[in-house]
Amino acid sequence: MRKIWLILAIQLMANIVCGQNTRSNEKERGQWQGMIFGGIAMPMGSYKKDLSMAKNGPLIGLAVDKYFKGNRFGIGLDLRAFQNNIGYNPDTLYFANGFIAPTFVNPKRYRHFTAAIGPTYKASVSKFEIEAFLKGGVIFQEFPEYYSDLTVNNLAYFRLENTNNPKNNAKAWIGLGGVRVAYKLSPAIAVFLQGDYLNTFGSSFRKDSGEFHYRKYEPLKPIQATDVVTIIQDRPVDIYNYFQEIPTDYKNHTQTLNVTAGIKFTFGRSKKEPVKQPEPVKAVVPVPQSKDILIVVKDKQTGLALSGVTVNIRNGSETYTSITNANGEADRLKDAKRGNYEISGVKNAIAAEDAKIIDTDFNQAGSTIYREILHDDPRFTLIGETVLLKDGSKLSGINTVLTKTAINTNMNQTSDAEGKFIYQLDQQSDYTIVANQAGKFSQTEQVTTKGLNRSQTLYVILKLGVDNIESGKTFVLKNINYDFDKSDIRPDAARILDNLVNILKQNPSLRIELSSHTDSRGSDAYNLRLSQKRAESAVKYLVDRGIDKSRLVARGFGETKLLNKCANEVDCTDAEHEVNRRTEVKVLKYSTE
Repeated sequence: MRKIWLILAIQLMANIVCGQNTRSNEKERGQWQGMIFGGIAMPMGSYKKDLSMAKNGPLIGLAVDKYFKGNRFGIGLDLRAFQNNIGYNPDTLYFANGFIAPTFVNPKRYRHFTAAIGPTYKASVSKFEIEAFLKGGVIFQEFPEYYSDLTVNNLAYFRLENTNNPKNNAKAWIGLGGVRVAYKLSPAIAVFLQGDYLNTFGSSFRKDSGEFHYRKYEPLKPIQATDVVTIIQDRPVDIYNYFQEIPTDYKNHTQTLNVTAGIKFTFGRSKKEPVKQPEPVKAVVPVPQSKDILIVVKDKQTGLALSGVTVNIRNGSETYTSITNANGEADRLKDAKRGNYEISGVKNAIAAEDAKIIDTDFNQAGSTIYREILHDDPRFTLIGETVLLKDGSKLSGINTVLTKTAINTNMNQTSDAEGKFIYQLDQQSDYTIVANQAGKFSQTEQVTTKGLNRSQTLYVILKLGVDNIESGKTFVLKNINYDFDKSDIRPDAARILDNLVNILKQNPSLRIELSSHTDSRGSDAYNLRLSQKRAESAVKYLVDRGIDKSRLVARGFGETKLLNKCANEVDCTDAEHEVNRRTEVKVLKYSTE
């Protein structure tokens, strides 16, 4: 069997180089051939991974080829249909007051119909024929539709993931290439084995309509069976403790490796006509003197494209420098002369792996020399965005402060024209981040890398809500906690109050009321006294750090201003009671003059 394959390969190479059988003075008339085939379509790349999870499926097809004189080169039409079931089948997840359930709107499968046309090449050895083909065409696709909803107290509040295809009956361009090996049973009939690769090209007749789209809120930690999701004003307020605040959009395109078998019928007599043998011509291969150089930088641990890397391409005494874009690409060095080049990159004071281009690389096919270099920073990248709290619009020029909790060190950065700011986060560490700007207020948000796997995650996404300070406004201070039955300021609450100290110092005209609220458990009088002590403790903390006491009012409201139904004698969960235990800041007076 090995000898047969070796003979076929040698014959194919000889035919390609020579273009014809030099021992023959005759050329065959072109013939028609028709084929019926079937086999298996095996998903590849992202079509097999992520949430696409396409599985191996059946394939059937028809093909027709018309060869020109000599029966070596021709053109063919390929029609086929194949189906891949989806392997994504999550179970319903239950927790204390609800569940997360997947719902499939239509059958769990991808269905595809294709039509492609393109050139073919054929070589023959005895009763064996080997054919190579390359075709382009169109694919018609049907995608599965599904979603997963978070249901709390029998009401669906939050869609955690869903397909969002612009068009379910999607059309796209395809490329198809492969090899077919046939054995002749007679001059008119042959059986064959065929292997080919099919790939769609992303956006097509409509923007992105040829790709499978889905959106998912990636989990931060699992919801346990005993967890309770809190609802306020018909919204699950603590859902972002379990899932990221910003969904991730995915899109995958169809790509399959197909293995089929079939039968082939040949039509038309193989009458030969005399041809004149051409004189051999000595090929002259030009030596390329210049090519473009394209450098792409990727994160070594995740394989993601890396932006903001300074790339240097050095050729002797000349150095070309550029910064990688969102696709990890440095500026293309056009018409680079033959020679030896050294490639280096650096980001956040960490060097990427070096690469080289040598003189002989310019002999390669194509007009561009491509190099990929890897950057290995063990830290996570926090990509933040400052937005106006009331409508989510982007805010530029906002100063932010990132504090590493364990060592209490601060870093500052101002958001750019798009409201973006970027910090590097150490592994297994806790941080707080806050806006620090005159006339503005933001919560002190907590960020952690604990539990994150660097080989799977590069980016941590955060939206920092910012509001204007105005007279009469009230802000709830998040994460101000007290030990049971105590009014002492804990270290975690101190970090939140330090932010309030900065706000008061930046805004000298600001006068505030600092109020403390309890839940309804315990007597009304006791809760009123406890809340007053807690408010006074917070005010004392501010005064001890240089804030004039005349600018501060301490008010304890006890359980007189509950935010929900959990009054005396009403049975409520711990989570529902926790909503009422809060610290608020009310702006009594503020002037920008």
